[in-house]
Amino acid sequence: MLRYGRIGVGLTALALLTGLAAAPGSAAAPRSATPAPFANNVLTYPTPGGTAVAVNDVIRASLRTGTNATFYSSASGTTGVKCAASTFSAKVLSNPAAPGTATESLTAQSFTNCTTNVIGTTGVQSVTVQNLPYATSVTSAGVVKISGTATAPIQSTVVLNSLLGAITCVYRTSTNSLTGTATNANNSITFTNQTLTKFSGPSLCFGTAYFSAAYSPVQDSSKGNAPVYVN
Repeated sequence: MLRYGRIGVGLTALALLTGLAAAPGSAAAPRSATPAPFANNVLTYPTPGGTAVAVNDVIRASLRTGTNATFYSSASGTTGVKCAASTFSAKVLSNPAAPGTATESLTAQSFTNCTTNVIGTTGVQSVTVQNLPYATSVTSAGVVKISGTATAPIQSTVVLNSLLGAITCVYRTSTNSLTGTATNANNSITFTNQTLTKFSGPSLCFGTAYFSAAYSPVQDSSKGNAPVYVN
């Protein structure tokens, strides 16, 4: 599934998911012979209203320092799976003038260093996001939406260790989308209690899982990890 959010407002994630702390970035891309446009595009770096993020640039982020990505059994509970590390990468497909909607392709999202406190389970083997890439949009209002398709729905698989062996829990979203908020103030994308429904798995798998995560800072890895803002 950016100092991501609208100027004077806020966002999220992900993305995607899809869905929508700095991940290690790639080296800055070589400067083009043509100066980068300075305009109030939806996505800019390294300041609000700064240089337009270029099509094909790669946006990356990790979890905000000191936070976890969580998959809990209720919106207000703490029972379930939490992951101390998560990152995402998304390629920019379009970045029009603001106000407007930028589009991206969420190409990678990972969850690692995960633990479980679900009764009957003893550990987490893996949490995997499937059917990537996901279509992702970011509006000037700071709304981040990650969307799957009919043939490649948003889907995550959690493999847990239990007293009886490994169990596999597969989750999808009822709307085939995840929605987050981008916020410039703390350069973040936040997903809060996004509902995932069990698609397959034994009774130890929750019927519904609530996904929350805050990614910050969101950066343009193609421009030396410059912070990205939403306008």
